[in-house]
Amino acid sequence: MSKVSIQNVGKVFERAASPVPALDNVNLSIEDNEFITLVGASGCGKSTLLRILAGLEYRTSGEVLCDGKRINSPGADRAMVFQHYSLYPWLNVIDNIKFSRQLQVNRENLTSSDVEAASGRADALLNLIGLGKVRNAYPNQLSGGMQQRVAIARALMGRPSVLLMDEPFGALDSQTREVMHDLILHIHRVEKTTIVFVTHDVEEAVYLGQRVVLMQPRPGRIHSIFPVPLPAQRTQDMKYSAPFRELRAEILARIRESTGITTDLDLLQKLNVQSVSA
Repeated sequence: MSKVSIQNVGKVFERAASPVPALDNVNLSIEDNEFITLVGASGCGKSTLLRILAGLEYRTSGEVLCDGKRINSPGADRAMVFQHYSLYPWLNVIDNIKFSRQLQVNRENLTSSDVEAASGRADALLNLIGLGKVRNAYPNQLSGGMQQRVAIARALMGRPSVLLMDEPFGALDSQTREVMHDLILHIHRVEKTTIVFVTHDVEEAVYLGQRVVLMQPRPGRIHSIFPVPLPAQRTQDMKYSAPFRELRAEILARIRESTGITTDLDLLQKLNVQSVSA
């Protein structure tokens, strides 16, 4: 049985003027401990699909299962990391990580041994993300990359079996992104969590994913699925290898094909024609 099963999923946003189809007949199976990256042009429904997996958005049709159970709402088996860090500014690093344990729903029938185990888990995650020296610092004292590390640790606190990530490194500079790429791959090996990662960056998708799922827009659906021909243990110099460059180029070509845009120059020419005719 697949860890996550997406079966004939469709999503239509109801609007006053006319309904807007966001997803149509999406089918995908994700295995336990697999790292899947979703990539595609803007408006292809990547984030909408991720929110449906998180239980934050209702599907219009089809079915989504996690461990054979239908997803209809958020659950402790799934955690989500957003592009914006959404840390609580009045809490320090360690308390932000522990925050979910303070919620009433997670405190019912809690024993002293559970509290001790949770404290140990928070400390272990703090060391895993390499922020042990700033455990008492507040979010405004941290860089963007450090804040996102804390957000990832907080998401992992409850030991979710599926980690959903919506362009989590999109706001970071290129050097920090490379550090975060290697960190999340390390976390994936250690935690053995199934990861579904949305990105607009094809290089990021290829470097992180075991499979890259390319979606196309209007309405959003799966165009192609690419197995990544790289070993599980990734290093930054693999980005210069022939298999990496060839797969990146193929996916970029497919994105342009799926949107009807052959090159960036073609897009610019279309925009110029539209502005003249207007």
